[in-house]
Amino acid sequence: MRYSDELVEEVRTRSNIVDVVSQYVKLQRRGSNYFGLCPFHNEKSPSFSVSPGKQIYYCFGCGAGGSVITFLMQYENYTFQEAMKTLADRAGIQLPEIEYSREAKAEADRKAVLLEINKKAARFYYAQLRSPQGEQGMHYLKGRGLSSEIMQKFGLGYAGKYNTSLYQYLKKEGYNDELLKESGLFSMDERRGVSDKFWNRVMFPIMDANSRVIGFGGRVMGDGKPKYLNSPETRIFDKSRNLYGLNIARSSRKKNLIICEGYMDVISMHQAGFNNAVASLGTALTSQQASLLKRYTDDVLIIYDMDGAGVRAALRAIPMLRTAGLRTKVVDLKPHKDPDEFIQALGREAFEERLEKAENSFLFEIRMLYEEYDMSDPQGKTDFFHKTAERLLRFEDEIERNSYVESVSRIYGISQEMLQQQIRKLAMKGTAVSYQEQREDRTSKRKREKVSGADQAQKLMLTWISNYPGILSQLKPYLKPEHFSNPLYREVAELLFSQLEKGEISPARIIDHFEDGETQTEVAGVFHARLELENPEAMQKALRDVVCSLRESSINTRIAEMPVNDLAGLQKLVQEKKELEQLRFQFPVIEINT
Repeated sequence: MRYSDELVEEVRTRSNIVDVVSQYVKLQRRGSNYFGLCPFHNEKSPSFSVSPGKQIYYCFGCGAGGSVITFLMQYENYTFQEAMKTLADRAGIQLPEIEYSREAKAEADRKAVLLEINKKAARFYYAQLRSPQGEQGMHYLKGRGLSSEIMQKFGLGYAGKYNTSLYQYLKKEGYNDELLKESGLFSMDERRGVSDKFWNRVMFPIMDANSRVIGFGGRVMGDGKPKYLNSPETRIFDKSRNLYGLNIARSSRKKNLIICEGYMDVISMHQAGFNNAVASLGTALTSQQASLLKRYTDDVLIIYDMDGAGVRAALRAIPMLRTAGLRTKVVDLKPHKDPDEFIQALGREAFEERLEKAENSFLFEIRMLYEEYDMSDPQGKTDFFHKTAERLLRFEDEIERNSYVESVSRIYGISQEMLQQQIRKLAMKGTAVSYQEQREDRTSKRKREKVSGADQAQKLMLTWISNYPGILSQLKPYLKPEHFSNPLYREVAELLFSQLEKGEISPARIIDHFEDGETQTEVAGVFHARLELENPEAMQKALRDVVCSLRESSINTRIAEMPVNDLAGLQKLVQEKKELEQLRFQFPVIEINT
């Protein structure tokens, strides 16, 4: 079942895209649009644009784009129905109830079935842990100091020593092999058959922010390898966009969230009363996870192992969290390795003291930098001075930067005046470097793009019409939807022309007309084609060239598809070619109201 176009339009128009996206991405106004760092790929310079006028978003770096509905589908991994419900609830709109039979649900919404499979797997593992077969797993968890209450809270379970137990259980529940393979819970081999991916392991269900089971982590019993095994990425499980324990921590009333490394760290902290702890999922923190944290807090404490790998992970995470608009501090647990070990050894109160003494993350960065250099050597001291100035330059706010200059100067005995002078030099040098990097980025991007000239011309025209609707009435004698040879662009043109005839324009509605996510993204790109034009004369020339290019491409396409014996059709196209040549020399001046 799909909601009516009228209902989709009502939900979309009552969901301001800037307000919705701002919950996930730190946006800054630039002209009539808003820009921020793209949540769908890692980047240093903001290329993610949100247009309040068109009610659409688009990333000029990775090409992600669409309406407010598309955004939730891409970011939250929602189905169309889930995105609609979220926005409708937010806008106070009552949606009609959708009821599915089991077969219809599997057909209409594969993700829902995969969530169902993961939920049943979690219940199976949960029951196994509390059965005689789970004795080894229960012994391990109790040995780690976990109570029955905390095991229940996190849904901990056990995968037994037989590697087909879960498979047999889910087959009895009626799931076919295709779905089970897609769930990521099984290994399928033509020679060996089907086996459970997890066996002889304590199981940690991984839940999204809405407490839906989307994957698992498993800790092996004994000395098997790997020690920890995680679910592979699936339709419902994206490691880079989820955090372990967030479904519980999001409801914490603490003033901050704590980011740490592992499942046991999170569980131990929650058991000790620190229910604001979360962990990344076996990978380094990502920009998407940083944005996810920003939805629930402004302050983050970082607790990573203070060995070499942990320090490097913290140093990678700090600028990412700062870019997401989060204030960060780093907690030092030495001489203990991690929160679990610290709490077991020294208890809750000592742990809380360490949290309260957390170090400002920027000063932590500088302290780690200081330890890299021999300060008794003039060259080492000089290098430390220059690297420190480079890091201070990252602060855009002058008041904030000056505050850190003062602190660094006091701690390390560096002249404030010298630091400020070096920062100014780097800023001047950086302008030229930044400009060169932008030019190189644009060049490499052009090389990567394999868009044909005809397709690019069609995209440009659709972008111009959506930006300057007044040009269409002037171009009508020379431009029609059938001149768009790309089938998708032709359909977009028909929708756009139809809207303009009614005196309205809504790129977001056109995007939502298409159901497939990839198609929505491609259509969003249609409304963001770019061509730098220096003056009105250049725009006039570009309009003429694009209209003529469209018509020429249309003629060539029809010639290629025309039957060889269609002489009348061929004569008509020859006449169109003559008219096209005349148009090149007598193209009218188009009035463009910006």
